[in-house]
Amino acid sequence: MGFALTHLPCTTCGSSDALSYNEDGSSFCFSCNTHTKSTGDFNVTELKKKPKIKKTTDELKKEMSNAFVTAVNDRKITLSTAEKYNVVSTDDRYYFPYNDNDGNLVAAKVRMKNEKNFFSEGDWTAGRLFGQSLFASKGKFVTIVEGEFDALAAYQMMGSKYPVVSIRNGAASALQDCKDNYEWLDSFEGIVVCFDNDDPGMKATLEVAELFGSKVKSFRHVSGLKDACEYLVDGKKDLFVQQWWKSEQYVPDGIVSGTSLWDLVSEPLSPAQCMYPWQGLNELTYGIRQGELVCITAGSGLGKSQLLREIIWHLIQNTDDNIGLMFLEESIRKTGLSLMSLAANVPMHLPDTPTTEGERKDAFEQTLGTGRLFLFDHFGSTSVENIINRVRYMAKALNCKYIFVDHISIIVSAQETGDERKAIDEIMTKLRMLVQETDIALFAVSHLKRPDGKGHEEGAATSLSQLRGSGSIAQLSDIVIGAERNGQADDPIERNTTHVRVLKNRFSGMTGPACSLLYTKETGRMLEHEQTEVVL
Repeated sequence: MGFALTHLPCTTCGSSDALSYNEDGSSFCFSCNTHTKSTGDFNVTELKKKPKIKKTTDELKKEMSNAFVTAVNDRKITLSTAEKYNVVSTDDRYYFPYNDNDGNLVAAKVRMKNEKNFFSEGDWTAGRLFGQSLFASKGKFVTIVEGEFDALAAYQMMGSKYPVVSIRNGAASALQDCKDNYEWLDSFEGIVVCFDNDDPGMKATLEVAELFGSKVKSFRHVSGLKDACEYLVDGKKDLFVQQWWKSEQYVPDGIVSGTSLWDLVSEPLSPAQCMYPWQGLNELTYGIRQGELVCITAGSGLGKSQLLREIIWHLIQNTDDNIGLMFLEESIRKTGLSLMSLAANVPMHLPDTPTTEGERKDAFEQTLGTGRLFLFDHFGSTSVENIINRVRYMAKALNCKYIFVDHISIIVSAQETGDERKAIDEIMTKLRMLVQETDIALFAVSHLKRPDGKGHEEGAATSLSQLRGSGSIAQLSDIVIGAERNGQADDPIERNTTHVRVLKNRFSGMTGPACSLLYTKETGRMLEHEQTEVVL
């Protein structure tokens, strides 16, 4: 049976046309997925009479120019609070403005004064969180609530000192709203989530807490009070402030008794999410697993970046996951062209390689054009915090399951402390925590200390003791892979052969020589010897 009425405004999320009614008066919103039971007073005729309003941004601005700022007495919202959030009203409605990233008015939530109905006008997709454009980023605290009136009430009760913003479309879309504005929210030291005291609100609180991790604090409502507005209307401002300061830091679930784990440990082990492109390496490591930190190391100029690109190209071909790329020693153009070269099987990143536009376009579509690759354009700061924030953003907001950081040493050299050991400890500890938090597979490149005697550029073997820093790279990595090549050998085969060695392997414990990869200029590829037939 179809819906009795469709394309109506939703009072939960503000959508102007996503709500549909059944014959019995129950409803469902296709925007926020909210189902509402019948109230018993359903009137199809009256609902059909209501006009469907949808104005452009320019029409909305003209309409709002005739409105004025006033206190909202029935909600105990003062004039100064309404002025702060630019909330205006006419005789029959309130306008809650939504701005874009530049602070320009692009949409508004319109709420009728004599009924609970409200709807959106203008370019709703361009709007940020309600109130976001009023506050600078990188503050101490920001509070997220579930509605516009709640934002005004919470801001007012907290003495108009701390930023308060509202999600746009109700609890059901809270996670997506926070993902869309991830960088702004994550710039604050602490995030207090104060959603409604009901099942959807509690579910949304958990989802947002998992998005931002330990910096989230959850507001705990007292029994009988649902949201910030109710505290203000009931004259319980001091109680709200008290509960705000008592907000509990988010701690993920996960502490279990070993006696309950039989079903879990008796199941066959799942295979790796993806294998490496080289069989010899797979035999020791059993493939690539999400939730692991893999360090790749070699001497300077011995092909670490090319090794990473071969793994990335293999992931593109053999998974459907998004991939984050942070190649800090090269431009995003160089990174992009190098990956396209692997797809084309010719080194099109080199100036003497002739290619047609069609070949370049085909290689682009197989790599950058898949929509699964996200590159960090690192012009500007490469501080530890900046890198960590970008990795977290790639993992949580962009859903990247594999992230590559090339390399740790350049991040360390950008620090002002001058203490290399301390800087390496900091970046490795934070990367390790991010891997655990986000369950990604993170590949990080590290340089080596120069050994005594023959150098790495002449084929010296790699070892854990040669990793830079205090040992944190070796200690915190799940797997460490060394690449060795005699880049000065007279024999072209030897000069272009990279020997891959597993230096640490927390998963299986197996270490040692894994495989040998031969690079050929004609194809720009690194393949295992048995896979390669090359004339140099």
